Amino acid sequence: MASSSLRYQDKVVLITGGSKGLGEAAVREFVKAGSKVAFCARGVEVGKALEVELNKVGPGECFFIQCDVFKEDDIKRTVEQTVEKYKRLDCLINNAGWHPPEMKIDDVTAEHFKWLNDLNVINPFIFSKHALPHLRKTKGNIINISSLVAKIGQTHAVPYVTTKGAIDAMTRAMAVDEAQYEVRVNTISPGNFWTPLWDEFSQASADTKAFIQRGAEAQLIGRFGKPEESGKMCLFIAAEATFCTGHDFVMSGGSDLDYGCKTRVKGRTSIFE
Repeated sequence: MASSSLRYQDKVVLITGGSKGLGEAAVREFVKAGSKVAFCARGVEVGKALEVELNKVGPGECFFIQCDVFKEDDIKRTVEQTVEKYKRLDCLINNAGWHPPEMKIDDVTAEHFKWLNDLNVINPFIFSKHALPHLRKTKGNIINISSLVAKIGQTHAVPYVTTKGAIDAMTRAMAVDEAQYEVRVNTISPGNFWTPLWDEFSQASADTKAFIQRGAEAQLIGRFGKPEESGKMCLFIAAEATFCTGHDFVMSGGSDLDYGCKTRVKGRTSIFE
């Protein structure tokens, strides 16, 4: 019998956007749990470096695949390469996506909105479509990465919030359809997690220290989420939450609780100013 630490031993997981941020954290947690992990991203150098690093330590293993998630042929090939190498697929984690900088709706072009929709919604839909024939065979599961702001809204982020709301709706619809095959479909909705993107936004702000402090203080817990905490949640959903489907696992640190001043200060355009 596998030890309790090898909670997903020999199960095959495909993680999109797996070379950094929350995706990288998920790759690390599943490898620790004894899984066989295929992960994809555009950047070859970073992806290959992570593959080499983790395959030295195990106890699971990982396999990097270069993929442009805007191209269906690339997505189909990524799923096929995963199954060709590991002979099965137990879990798909749709993590690849992006949060643009703040932008007033007046400045959002239709082209930008369509581009973000292709990245944040169409890409996980196509991955799911091509993965499902394999997941049905294993009674596997899909984990879609949504966002807290799909539930509570966010300043100057209409396109992003809309795409994540679509992920929530797609997850529920897919959970209904796939239940007959015993395939579970769930979402994780992170709030403020310290990722390379958050770091990038903080460095671009007028006052980096104050920007980071306000981001941390938005949570009742008083800190940012750690990427590994999101990875552990993915592992829990895949390995233990076997009676959950169509469910949204909100990881907010309590930022969506309690009353607070919602009135906009005159001239201020964001809570992070």
